[in-house]
Amino acid sequence: MLDFTKYFDNINGNQLRLFSELLPVYKHWNTQINVISRKDMDAFYTHHVLHALGIAKVYTFQPGTRVMDVGTGGGFPGIPLAILFPDVEFHLIDSIGKKIKVVNTVVEALKLPNVKTYHDRVEHFSSTVDYAVCRAVAPMETLVYWAGKKIAKTHRNTWRNGLLCLKGGDLNEELKNFPKAKIYALRDYFTDAFFQTKKVVYLPID
Repeated sequence: MLDFTKYFDNINGNQLRLFSELLPVYKHWNTQINVISRKDMDAFYTHHVLHALGIAKVYTFQPGTRVMDVGTGGGFPGIPLAILFPDVEFHLIDSIGKKIKVVNTVVEALKLPNVKTYHDRVEHFSSTVDYAVCRAVAPMETLVYWAGKKIAKTHRNTWRNGLLCLKGGDLNEELKNFPKAKIYALRDYFTDAFFQTKKVVYLPID
């Protein structure tokens, strides 16, 4: 397992234990329901867990914040973020039932009380949240269409409510209609070559 204390000063023993328990649970379920590329399992902690936590290098959610994971897939970035922010409420949503089945198993195995899961489309989510997070789900225009109306108008954090998205590559074309978007390069936080083109995009929703 990676040494998460290298990247996060305030991580505690219980959080390290939970991170260590992620891999065996995912290995077990990935043989039955392929939610992570099998060739990627060898780099599970770098390519999935640490990548998800890239959002936490950019921004720290305050206790009581409500976060929606749009198209969570196998639980990324939602589950690693939920471990790192135990006082934050996470809502993990995916329209594919077998993926949510795996996520439910992980949440149950790790006993994560701050995670709720939904087998549904984001458009049908009935609550509002402070932030929406996602990883390589859809172009920003589509994400705003899906999640924009779910973002609460009342702001409780230092950053205005909005989207925090893990993306990669050249984003100039995708973000040309979003002048308020801010891009944070993960290579500034993580040294592994995997992060050379990886980014976090923050888009406030007014």
